[in-house]
Amino acid sequence: MVVVTLAACGPAPRVAPPQPSRFPPRAPELAELSTDGIIGSLSVRDKIAQLVMPWIPGTYAAYDDEAFTRMQGWVDSLHVGGIIVSVGSPLDIAAKLNRLQQRSELPLLVGSDLEGGTSLRFSGGTPFPPNMGVGATGSDSAAYELGRVTALEGRAVGIHLAFAPVADVNNNPANPIINTRAFGEDPAEVGRLVAAQIHGLQEHGMLATAKHFPGHGDTGTDSHIALPVITALWGRLDSVELVPFRAAIGAGVQVVMSAHIALPGIDAGRVRPGTVVPEILTGILRDSLGFRGLVVTDALNMAGVAGAYGAQAAVRAFLAGADLLLQPADPGEAIEAMAAAVARGEITGERLDRSLRRVLEAKRELGLFEQRTVPLDSIPAVVGTARFLAEAQRMAARSVVMVKDVGGTVHSLKRTRPALGLVAYAEDDNRTAGAALAAELRAQGFAVNTFRLGPASGQSSYDSAFAVLGRGTVALFATADRPTAGRGIGVPDRLIALISDAARSRPTILASLGNPYLISRLPEVGSYLIGWRSNPVTERAMARALAGAAPITGKLPISIPPDYPRGWGVQRRAP
Repeated sequence: MVVVTLAACGPAPRVAPPQPSRFPPRAPELAELSTDGIIGSLSVRDKIAQLVMPWIPGTYAAYDDEAFTRMQGWVDSLHVGGIIVSVGSPLDIAAKLNRLQQRSELPLLVGSDLEGGTSLRFSGGTPFPPNMGVGATGSDSAAYELGRVTALEGRAVGIHLAFAPVADVNNNPANPIINTRAFGEDPAEVGRLVAAQIHGLQEHGMLATAKHFPGHGDTGTDSHIALPVITALWGRLDSVELVPFRAAIGAGVQVVMSAHIALPGIDAGRVRPGTVVPEILTGILRDSLGFRGLVVTDALNMAGVAGAYGAQAAVRAFLAGADLLLQPADPGEAIEAMAAAVARGEITGERLDRSLRRVLEAKRELGLFEQRTVPLDSIPAVVGTARFLAEAQRMAARSVVMVKDVGGTVHSLKRTRPALGLVAYAEDDNRTAGAALAAELRAQGFAVNTFRLGPASGQSSYDSAFAVLGRGTVALFATADRPTAGRGIGVPDRLIALISDAARSRPTILASLGNPYLISRLPEVGSYLIGWRSNPVTERAMARALAGAAPITGKLPISIPPDYPRGWGVQRRAP
């Protein structure tokens, strides 16, 4: 905490340069020029391309694979300035990025969505709790450590720009896409943790991104599939949504991401995504808040903006004040649309050069003109190491919240050691949900019978789950429901009915490993704990809390209607 406090009082931090590498650097002729020299040497089309960042998967691909050949063409022919990389193994991601960096005349700026650490993008990345779990610890140092480890692991594989932290204030329990991605619902508290994570990221070599400006927390629509509308007027926006962004700018954040949300109360009654509104990206962000760094769009292929503007979304976002154009559906079409706008005088050369200069200076500050590739053999010495895992374990243990234990079922577990019937629910891409929870409970001396349910589970599966519950004295449900792009959040009514029936017939514990608001639909459940995410680290922390092997100290960073205010949490002392 001392480091964070001192950093917050000083000048805005500069991004620390990467350490020298044994991998030979590539220094093409253009890279030897000054920033102005590079700008002067580029064609209009290449200037535009430097502002475009398409998306690539991080999974393994042979160099002559059709998909990889297309990605390589974006670098070789389109001359894009950056890449967004998604899920894969650290070695596969790094090998792919190295190849693209070696082929690019100018170094590529590589970004990735590293909310809550690298584990959602890297198989083997350190599995931290999500932001709301960090909020449950109430610890600035936890947010700082999340940023620090994310930066070190991300830079090790060749990523320079984290699309994190989330600076949204999640004050709408029905929000289908933010939820646990936010630190909480109190603007000042969210701002404090956002600032701490920014320091952790940028002091260890990675650009941080405050998102989704001007605030996506009070929406009831997923902007991946439609355009959310916030009816708030300036007074509400100024006192709630903008508070964490002011904190981020005060902490020296170097990147801010726009949100595809409409604010008719700010935009003269018009219903259009803020990403294309000059009054938001320029008027509020730059003029009112004084932000001087890079403005990036949220993905331009999302329905919240692409549905209305298509390839012209890039032009509209740029005119509104964006510098970097992320994930257009077709990078070539986006560049063509931008070039046409320049040709007809809609975009001036001075405006184009201003954004390009910001991008090139960011690359220079990151050290990419000296070293753009990473050594593959050093990655296992950084990503997912024991020292980082120990930090994640401590954080997960501190994040567990016990919301209620009516009847003392949880408190009695350590003494009575009853047989447990465990039913885990998770999406189909999380086949291991509940496995680490069950394993740790068995290690703590419990007999555990398990069954797994998912969205496609039919009546026969629910009948089997009911039978498993009958073999235990206590029913334990573990739900790994999380916000997912294009799907939102929520569990089937059939699962709610199963939990409700169990709660009426036997002692029942509900352990949420995701959506914290689930208990609002299940008031009859007597015992409710929140672990925030389904991964081995948080599931073991939940098991130890249930078994009485660890204290329970977390507090709600959000309120859960109708009974539990922010700051609530039943505390249990260490054994």
